[in-house]
Amino acid sequence: MARRLTLYIIVGMILGLIVGFTLNTTFDAADPRLALAADYLKLLADVFLKLIKMIIAPLVFATIVAGIAGMGDAAELGRIGGRALGWFISASLISLSLGLLLVNTFRPGVGLEMTAAGDVGELATSTFTVRHFILEIVPTSVFDAMAQNQILQILLFSLFTGVALSALGEKGAMLARGAEALADLMLRMTDYVMRFAPFAVFGALASVIATKGLGIVVTYGVLVSEFYFGLLLLWVILLTLGAVFLRGRIWALIRYIREPLLLAFSTASSEAALPKLFEQLDRFGVPRRISGFVLPLGYSFNLDGSMMYMSFATIFIAQAYGIELSAGQQIAMLLTLMVTSKGIAGVPRASLVVIAATLTQFGLPIEGIALLLGIDTFLDMGRTATNVVGNAVATSVITKWEGMLEKPEPDAIDLPGAPSHTPERGRKGLDLDPTANA
Repeated sequence: MARRLTLYIIVGMILGLIVGFTLNTTFDAADPRLALAADYLKLLADVFLKLIKMIIAPLVFATIVAGIAGMGDAAELGRIGGRALGWFISASLISLSLGLLLVNTFRPGVGLEMTAAGDVGELATSTFTVRHFILEIVPTSVFDAMAQNQILQILLFSLFTGVALSALGEKGAMLARGAEALADLMLRMTDYVMRFAPFAVFGALASVIATKGLGIVVTYGVLVSEFYFGLLLLWVILLTLGAVFLRGRIWALIRYIREPLLLAFSTASSEAALPKLFEQLDRFGVPRRISGFVLPLGYSFNLDGSMMYMSFATIFIAQAYGIELSAGQQIAMLLTLMVTSKGIAGVPRASLVVIAATLTQFGLPIEGIALLLGIDTFLDMGRTATNVVGNAVATSVITKWEGMLEKPEPDAIDLPGAPSHTPERGRKGLDLDPTANA
C-alpha cells in the first residue's frame, strides 16, 4: 500500500502541476474565473486537512495511554528505559534545534506572500509569556481539550491516564486493552484518510500554481535541497555521538543497517524496515532483550528526522504567510513539538498530523500544510531513513552502555550464505515481543 500511495501522490503532483500551469496561462490573473477554479481545487486539500484534524485528539490519547500502560515496572526495564529516554530526549532537542537553526538561516518561506484564510491567532502575534504557555498545558476539561484539539492538554491527560492504568495492574487491564484497540482503530482510520492524500496533493498544487505560477516550484526545489542538507548534518551529528560510545564499531553499524535504511527510504515507512533492522542489530551484537524493548520505544520517542522536519516545516509555513515569530515563541514551539511528536509511531505521514496540531496550538494558518503536500513524499523518504539511523544508533549505544554488546557476526549482506536470523540472541534474557509496541 505504501508504494502505491507514493506512486499515486506523485501522479497527483504531476497532474496538479499540469492543471495549475494550464489555468495560469489560460486565464488572466485578474479573471474571477481563475480565482473560482483555484478555490474549488483547494477544496480537495481543505477536506483532507479537516480529516487530519478529525483524528488528532483520539489518536494521540490512545497511543500515549496504550504505550505507557504497556511498559510494565520491572527494575531492568526501568533502568534501560530511563537511559533510552534520556538519549531520545537529547537527540530530539538536537534534531529540533538544528531544524530551527537552518530554517531561520535559509528562510525558504520568505517571499511566498501567502494569505491566511482567517485570523492567524492571538499567540502567533502577541508577546509570548511562560505563564500563558504553562496554563495552556493544563486542561479545564479533557472533553473541551479534545473538541478544541488542544494537543498539549490532551497529552497531559493521557500521561496521567497511562500512569494510573499501569499502577492499577490487573484492574486496569481491560481499559489498557481498550486503549490499544482504540489506537488500532485510529491507525486504521488514518490509513483511510491518507488514501485521500493524492487528491489533496493534486488540488493543493493545482490551486497554488494556478494563482502563483510555476515560479513557486523553484521555492519547492530550494526547500527540498535545504532540508536534505540539514538531514546530512543530522546524520553526521548522530553518528559522531554514536562513535563516542561505539568507537570503531560505528563503521560496522553503518554497514549492517544499510539494507533496512534503503528499505525505509524507498518505502517512506519506518515500520517496513523494522523486521530487517531487528535482524541486522542481532548480527551486529545487540541482544534481543535490548532491541526488543528499545527499538519499539524509539519508534515512538526517537523520530529524529521527523522532528527536524517538523520544526523546519512549521517555521517555513509561518515565513510563507509573513508571520514573524519571536525567539521565545519559536522556543515554545520547539518544546511543543518535542512533546507532541511522541506516541504516534506507525501513523502514515505522521509529521503532517503533528504539524497540523502545532499550527492549531500556536494559531498559525493550518492551510499552510497544503504548501507541503506536494513534496511531502520526497521529504518523507529522507526523514524516515534518518529515523532508522537514529534508532539504530540509540539501540546500539544503550546496549554498549549496559555492557551487553556482543561480538558481531559476519555481515549477511556481504555473505549471501549467512543465516537469515539468529534465534539464540532473540531468546536471551527478557522474552519480549519486538513488535508489541511498534
